[in-house]
Order: sequence, then structure tokens, then C-alpha cells
Amino acid sequence: MSIIQQVTTASLSDNWRTINIDALDPDSSTNFDTSTLHPTLAPVSESEIRSIGQQVRQLLRGGDAEGALRGALESAPYGGDATVKEIHLGTVVEVLQGIRASEISGMLGRIWGSEGGSEVVDCLMKYLYKGMAASATVSKTPSRGSTLTPQSTGAGFSQMGGRPGAQNESSGAAMSVLLSWHEKVVDVAGLGCVNRSMTDWRKV
Repeated sequence: MSIIQQVTTASLSDNWRTINIDALDPDSSTNFDTSTLHPTLAPVSESEIRSIGQQVRQLLRGGDAEGALRGALESAPYGGDATVKEIHLGTVVEVLQGIRASEISGMLGRIWGSEGGSEVVDCLMKYLYKGMAASATVSKTPSRGSTLTPQSTGAGFSQMGGRPGAQNESSGAAMSVLLSWHEKVVDVAGLGCVNRSMTDWRKV
């Protein structure tokens, strides 16, 4: 066997293309825990976030829509688990749906111009995108038994049947509200708000 044949056979058996070269680099992220680069977020329990939601709804019912919105956004549970974050998403969306369209621009302008307003508006943008994703998921999910209601047939018995498209109508209405808010937020804060909300490591 020639030298060339021996080298070729050895190279093929080594399968060198599968070597993880990042593991050989001492500065590679594979050699240390990247979570240590970020400060630890305070944990938030489900009872705490439900209590915050009640306070926010009281402000909304009392006519302080701006206070309710700001309170919900300033209390974003970055350190909570998935359930806690979903609960607070519902609170934020409820507040957004309870504010009249004619009040959005003025309210956003006041929040943006106040101390810490840019952080609050960036947090709002995160919730808008998360809410849109949730609404899109719901609209693609077939309705199940939870949406079924008994309908009388006039023959002495009832049959189960949900109104076709009812769930999609609800998610569609929520999507419309979120899109309206997104347009107004971009008008006030600019496209930089979109970039910051997408690159921030803290997730809502």
C-alpha cells in the first residue's frame, strides 16, 4: 500500500469533521455557564402575581387606566415560571382591551416622557408580541368541549354544539387590539423599541 493510500484511509477513519472545536477554545461559551453573565432575577410566586393582578384591575375599574397599565408593566414577573408569566400576560391584555383607542396615543406619550418611561414602553412591546403569538396559537387550535353549549332542538332534548368560530372571533378581537397598540407604540417610541424588546435577555 502506498503512503498516499495509507494517509487517505487514516483520514477517513478519523472522521475529523465531527470534532467540536468550540470545546477546545477556553474562551468558548461551552466551557462556562452563560447564565452567570446575567444578574439573578427575584422569583415571583403565583399568589403574588394574582394579587398584583387584582390591584391592577381595581385601578382599571376605578378609572385610572394609565396607573393600571403602568402598574402591570412595572410588575412584570421576569423571575416567574411559565404559569406566572401566562397569568400576568392575561392581566396586561385585559388592561389593554379596557383602554379606549382615543386614549392610547396620549397615554403612551405621557408614559414615554416620564422617568423610567422607556423601560415601561419596552416592556409593553414584549407583551404585545407575546400576546400576538398566543392569539395566533389559539386561532389555529380547534374548539373543544369547553366551548360547547347545549342547544334546544325543540323535540324535548338538547344537543351539544358550540357556535362555529366563536373562539376565533375572541382571539381575533384580541389580535386587533394588540396590533392597534403596536402601531401607537412604534409611533411614540420608534423602531428602536422593537429592537430592544427582542434582544433583551429578560423574557415576559
